[in-house]
Amino acid sequence: MKNKILTVLCILFGLMMINSGLNNFFNYMPMPEMSEEMMQIIGAFMTIKWIFPLVAIVEIIGGFLIAIPKTRALGAIIILPVMVGIFVHHLVLDMSTIGIVLVLLTINIWAIVDNWNKYKPMIEN
Repeated sequence: MKNKILTVLCILFGLMMINSGLNNFFNYMPMPEMSEEMMQIIGAFMTIKWIFPLVAIVEIIGGFLIAIPKTRALGAIIILPVMVGIFVHHLVLDMSTIGIVLVLLTINIWAIVDNWNKYKPMIEN
């Protein structure tokens, strides 16, 4: 039962990441209202032309991989740096939406913990 719940959550998580990554390329979702500080931060990131496409590609690839049970361990590790960045961003700049971010980060960490035996050979001597 636990495995089925994790599978459903990882599929939903993966779809959210894929959607977010595709939105970075095709801009089909409206931008939320942003503070002046947030606009300056986004503007600064936009001057680094490769950062948003890189994050989008990682979201798309990680989203596909985490949604498929056979590749979930790889997808969970690939998407973790993006999730940590999203968490820190919301923690520092936008606490109003931290709830959903915590849910997504928890799903990501659960997928990593569930696949821990696959990572152990990489860290053992």
